[in-house]
Amino acid sequence: MKPRVTVITLGVDELERALRFYRDGLGWPTKGIVGTEFEHGAVVFFDLQPGLKLALFERASLAHDAGVTVGARSSTECLLSHNVASRDAVNAVVAQAKAAGAPIPQPARDTFWGGYAAYFQDPDGHLWEVAWNPKWPLPED
Repeated sequence: MKPRVTVITLGVDELERALRFYRDGLGWPTKGIVGTEFEHGAVVFFDLQPGLKLALFERASLAHDAGVTVGARSSTECLLSHNVASRDAVNAVVAQAKAAGAPIPQPARDTFWGGYAAYFQDPDGHLWEVAWNPKWPLPED
């Protein structure tokens, strides 16, 4: 199998709440909730970068679609990393997430691998790492 990830889907408990966090709190553009005309079809899409989208899908609908049972939430099952071009950018993104209501379980700090990183959680507990890695130069946004 050739790896070709084009959509990362997060299961959420309340689609409207998750939409508000990402759209209003983080400022990510979206067309909003689509697919409401289908049972178990409501979803939100965000363009992350060319060829990659983030989808928010209610956990119950995701479980129904996949044919599995809804399990307990766990913040340690998946980590999404947002890499930025500088230490200041880490601080700015974390401040924006915090202003949007995100808990910050790990404030920005120097890392053991030589970078600078912090963690925040979305309303459903999904962990996001915001990291600057001096070995992975990125353009300033």
